[in-house]
Amino acid sequence: MIYHQKLTDDTEDQLSLASIHYLRNHYQEATDIYKRLLLENREYLALNVYVALCYYKMDYYDVSLEILQVYLQQFPDSVVGVNLKACNHSRLYDGKAGEAELKKLADKQGISITQYDNDLVRHNLCVFRSGENAMQILPPLIDAIPEARLNLIIYHLKNEEYKDALQLMKDIEPSTPDEYILKGVIFACLGQIEDNREMLKSAQQYFQLVGASSSHCDTIPGRQSMAMCFFLLKQFDEVLIYLKSIKAYLFNVDEFNYNMGIAKCASGHYKDAEEHLTMVTNPKFKSEYSYIMALARSYIYNGKPRLSWELYLKLETSHESFNLVQLIANDCYKMGHFFYSLKAFDVLERLDPNPVFWDGKRGASVGAFQQIVAGREPRDNLREISIMLRNTENPQVEYILRAFKKWAKENGMKM
Repeated sequence: MIYHQKLTDDTEDQLSLASIHYLRNHYQEATDIYKRLLLENREYLALNVYVALCYYKMDYYDVSLEILQVYLQQFPDSVVGVNLKACNHSRLYDGKAGEAELKKLADKQGISITQYDNDLVRHNLCVFRSGENAMQILPPLIDAIPEARLNLIIYHLKNEEYKDALQLMKDIEPSTPDEYILKGVIFACLGQIEDNREMLKSAQQYFQLVGASSSHCDTIPGRQSMAMCFFLLKQFDEVLIYLKSIKAYLFNVDEFNYNMGIAKCASGHYKDAEEHLTMVTNPKFKSEYSYIMALARSYIYNGKPRLSWELYLKLETSHESFNLVQLIANDCYKMGHFFYSLKAFDVLERLDPNPVFWDGKRGASVGAFQQIVAGREPRDNLREISIMLRNTENPQVEYILRAFKKWAKENGMKM
């Protein structure tokens, strides 16, 4: 603060002050200084890069590009300028758009982009390509490019290498929204895996710090952070408030549709839940236990029990498949889908001869029979119902089958 007070209005001092603001993540304050200096010194074209960089950091990508273009018109081969333009395009569109901008640098030298000898280009190309060759490219750049460490952490998270991510993050005391979010994600993942309540509580607090901050409460990462905060608190109606506010920007993003679908299902909005969950395309997400359970429940409550049963048939026998078939048995019974409830209870009873499963199976078989009598289910189902009942050694089975046979005979149906 002593040196801060000694700063004058000289251009050099003001540039130093702006850089200090930037390093402290006070981007608006830095922008104000740079813009004032630009008004006084139009010939200082490089200041446009600094202003554009500040706007990029504040997520104003269109504004950043517009200001950056003033500099690039004079210096189209600037590595820093082209990299910043590429980063803006990556955020506005996708990694391929960012890579296309970087490629222009290599094209002018008649080489491929992977041959371009520049740390910043190597780093950004790795990021644009979703972490391709990350373990070879990023570790040597950690001390040269601050974002390299964070992007390496993201790479480990995407590959579910949570311990490695934590190791890289442990010495970082979060000071930026990205750092708080990453630490929150690491703690949330490890907290759930290890059933560590302290880690989950810390994750919730990290997300809340970002989402509730005045500078980020109205940004997409800020809204996502608050949604994750309430996810961990299991306050799903609150989750939906924040996710709905950013739906227009992320409606075709798998992670968004996954989270929205889970939250919708947990809140009882099954039609919307099915819509979002079926929009997910990533096979990894679609194989997740929570995804399958939420989609199965949504199918059942939306009157599509057959689709939930097909989800079960695709699973290998495991603890998770046992839980799914239990969900199908109970939810289908509750919703009056007795035929599929019976199929599920039949599986459960064969896996575990618990009297409770026989009670469910008996009730479901009678319910399914009543629906056949009422014309709401195909008659042919009666044969399959009878076969499933015969799987149980219980004197009550014969009484039930006798009633089935009597009705079948009276209605001209062969059992």
